[in-house]
Parts: sequence; structure tokens; C-alpha cells
Amino acid sequence: MTHNIYIYIAIMVGVTFLIRVLPLTLIRKQIKNRFLQSFLYYVPYVTLAVMTFPAILEATQSPISAAIALVIGLVAAWFNLGLFKVAAICCAVVLITEFFI
Repeated sequence: MTHNIYIYIAIMVGVTFLIRVLPLTLIRKQIKNRFLQSFLYYVPYVTLAVMTFPAILEATQSPISAAIALVIGLVAAWFNLGLFKVAAICCAVVLITEFFI
């Protein structure tokens, strides 16, 4: 049983190493393709969104209150409110929604 765990860990180390080393060794020149540049520019934002979006919907007792807070938070962020204000508004919306549901 423990033998399989070491194999899994070795495979994970190899894959992680290759993902980080291959781009550095294969791409030595500056990337001039505009599509590839824009794709690589948005990768961190998409990764962050993919990791946080499910957590937003599962953080409350009901997904309805989370969805309402998400929409209100997006509207508040659209109107350039600060991070603290958006977070406080979302917390208040979840509190009020959970109280009435």
C-alpha cells in the first residue's frame, strides 16, 4: 500500500517539474503572437476565478443566499466600491438572506 503512495508522489513531482521547466527551456524568445500573449495574460485571473467561484457558492448554508450575494457583490464591484465595502455588503446580504430563508 505505501509502495503505491510513493509512486503517486513521484508522478506528481515529475508532472509538476515538467510543467514548470518545459516552458522555460522550450520558449527562449519573446512571445510575439498577440493571441498567445493575451491568453497567457489572463491565465492567472481565470485560475483564481475557477478556484474561488465554487467556494463562494458552498460557503453558506444555502446556495441561493450565496448566489444573491455574488450578484450584489459583482454590482458593487462594478460601481468601483473598495474591496472592504464589497466584502461587507456581501456578508450583510448573506446574513439577511439566511435570516429570511
